[in-house]
Amino acid sequence: KAAKGQAASFPVLRPTILANLQAVMDGKIENDTLNKLCVLTGLAWQEIDVLRAYRNYFLQLDHHTSRTSVNHALINNPVVTKGLFNYFEARFRPNPAWQKAMLREELALFPTRLQLLKSLQTVADMNEDRILRTLFNLIDSTMRSNFHVRRDLAEYFIAFKVNSLGVIDMPMPKPQYEIYVHAVDMEGIHLRGGKVSRGGIRWSDRLDDFRTEILGLMQTQISKNALIIPTGAKGGFVVKKNGGKLDFRAAGKQAYLKLMHGLLDLTDNLLDGEIIPPPNLVTYDDPDPYLVVAADKGTAAFSDIANGVAAEYRFWLGDAFASGGSHGYDHKALGITARGAWECVKRHFREIGKDIQNQAFTVVGIGSMDGDVFGNGMLLSPHTRLLAAFSGQHIFIDPNPSSDGRAFNERKRLFELPGSTWNDYDKSLISEGGGVYARADKDIPISPEVKAWLGLRYKSVDGETLIRALLMAKVDLLWLGGIGTYVKASSEKNEEVGDRNNDNVRINAYELQATIVGEGANLGFTQKARIEFALRGGRINTDAVDNSAGVDTSDHEVNLKILLTGLQKKSVITDYQVLFSAMTDAVCQLVLANNIAQSLCLSLEQCRSLGQTEAYLHIAERLEAAGFLDKAVESFPSNKIILARPTQVLTRPEFAVLLAASKRYLTAQIQQQTQLLHDDCCSHYLQAYFPKKVVQHYPEHLPDHPLAKEIKATMISNKIINQAGISFLNLAAEAEHILDAVSCYLSFDRIFAGDGLRKAIADLDNQVAADVQYKALLQLEKTVAIACQWTLEQGQILRPDPATLTTYQQYLADYREYCKQHPSDLFLEQCQDYQQA
Repeated sequence: KAAKGQAASFPVLRPTILANLQAVMDGKIENDTLNKLCVLTGLAWQEIDVLRAYRNYFLQLDHHTSRTSVNHALINNPVVTKGLFNYFEARFRPNPAWQKAMLREELALFPTRLQLLKSLQTVADMNEDRILRTLFNLIDSTMRSNFHVRRDLAEYFIAFKVNSLGVIDMPMPKPQYEIYVHAVDMEGIHLRGGKVSRGGIRWSDRLDDFRTEILGLMQTQISKNALIIPTGAKGGFVVKKNGGKLDFRAAGKQAYLKLMHGLLDLTDNLLDGEIIPPPNLVTYDDPDPYLVVAADKGTAAFSDIANGVAAEYRFWLGDAFASGGSHGYDHKALGITARGAWECVKRHFREIGKDIQNQAFTVVGIGSMDGDVFGNGMLLSPHTRLLAAFSGQHIFIDPNPSSDGRAFNERKRLFELPGSTWNDYDKSLISEGGGVYARADKDIPISPEVKAWLGLRYKSVDGETLIRALLMAKVDLLWLGGIGTYVKASSEKNEEVGDRNNDNVRINAYELQATIVGEGANLGFTQKARIEFALRGGRINTDAVDNSAGVDTSDHEVNLKILLTGLQKKSVITDYQVLFSAMTDAVCQLVLANNIAQSLCLSLEQCRSLGQTEAYLHIAERLEAAGFLDKAVESFPSNKIILARPTQVLTRPEFAVLLAASKRYLTAQIQQQTQLLHDDCCSHYLQAYFPKKVVQHYPEHLPDHPLAKEIKATMISNKIINQAGISFLNLAAEAEHILDAVSCYLSFDRIFAGDGLRKAIADLDNQVAADVQYKALLQLEKTVAIACQWTLEQGQILRPDPATLTTYQQYLADYREYCKQHPSDLFLEQCQDYQQA
């Protein structure tokens, strides 16, 4: 039966309707209201599914619109709905007559767009008009789609790539690109901060707002990735039941497979240096061949699946597409994420005069021993006294753990026991008053020992109350290794946190009594909570600083594999995997050095900034104006709030945000300076990224790496900001060209043999007070800065080439000799100070 005169006659529609019914019965599409469009518009079931995909993507953008409202808008306006699909068809249907972009615009897009805009004027309902125009905007912002590739395949699903910057009213922060994958049994998304980007893929359980979850993680990943080559990305998927019984694990793997296929359907390939676009795809963006993924929540064992898909597509990255597979670095076996976070924790303790590798300290933890970050972290010092921990299932309490190694050995046993929980802990080893309890228990007895420690007055409490008490316990270290956001600021509501599962156990930062926080896990604190805790004297960085070693290791894995597989193709080596595996320890040391350098930089910034807060606020304003800092997204307070603080200081979490933004800004600036990056004098920084074995045997092949320019820029940026601090940007701003300030710093750093001096100072860890080491490092940086400033003021341009370095090193030797022969009172006084130190 025709509807409002818009539908074709029934005999014409009969095959289309039957095909639609068959697709529903076969489980290829959802059985929802949009199937009415078959009658109202004559669209085939696949074509209706395109609109369904855009509807579902639209709902993930955090609009205050319901599924019912979108359905009504499409059904009540069939002419416009048909026009929306026609516009999608005009954009993406392969057609030899439209091969040239101008012809496609003239013959198809322009007339279809005019007709659609004309039909939109007939929409009477204001809300429906807004919805339909948003769908139009989403289609118009789509750059690639696999619809016409998979339309008639048995493995049918839809993927489209969106230029996020073109989507009106998209919530901030906007990714640069995103790929949305739609199928009857899953939905997935991959958000990228830039062309060269990386990040994990998580199995989400947030059906209604998984994009919001992934977006927050992508923003964290951008900050975390400031020290590596790619910028941040993040992906995720959800499994949809759609009725019937479901093998959830198998369904998750299938959903992951579809997401991987969807990503590679829309990604260019690289063959012998030539970019090859996917066949039968109409594209509206520039070539885009770099796409890598990593493991995350629920996908730790899926890397080989992803690499299998890459092999199927003959994707140029091979098993570097998904790091951490059976031919990659096993993060849990290496313990690399925990080891990196531990370096940050050790610095916190060293600054209060404690060496945790040789002195006992107390811990409350979040996680279980079978977990990568928690399990590895609780085995990094034999002097760890774990008083309590809780996971998603259990609460473990040991008020007075043994110091004879039995507790440590039991934790090690659980770590090595596959799938262990706290309930597997040998109860005979737990001290008086402790035990293991189910997190869901309503009535947990509280022993006198636990009462005395936690200050509880009750005979028994429920699991949630006990967890809150443990979070507020007086302890040396709060170690986060599990999933969930457990601490917010007092100014925040639970609804703002975005982790409903832990609303009932979450505490405010001012309630914490831990001295130090180690964020081995992501998003354990909100940023505002970190700031509140730090302002009360707590020692904390950010998750992006503490647990960056995981992404750093994956980045080295990908770039090493790119280099080594290239050498294998050139027959320079026979089996890249042997060489790759042999460099595991060397890669770990390079990664841990970055954790050490970043945590040290934050400590030096705290020293530098005393009385200089306004200078840092000016840098923050410049970074914001340049688009590298979003104060709202990063919860970075206004200048007024910071200057109203009694001490007028920035906290370590705030410095961490500025650190990442500064590195991203400086890296972007350096990448534009092709003169410096192509200069032989910068090959040193390309070599510094790779293990020595590669540099020693294959130095002539390093410049051929596809990301050689990006690696150099990132290494230079990291070195300068880690050492000179965020305030280097002030020196760069004073120079006529930023290239001059960068090359001047690199020159004097090598002239003064800065790396050797820093190593000598670092070797004094736990032998002299940390503030004495920091004083020496700051003096070195001050000397380099003065030399740079004087040189730039004289209009001289230095490059760190051998001739310049040799000349200035001789000048320095002559100056030292002069000072020895004609010592000033100030020189003698400084020498005496450092000798005493």
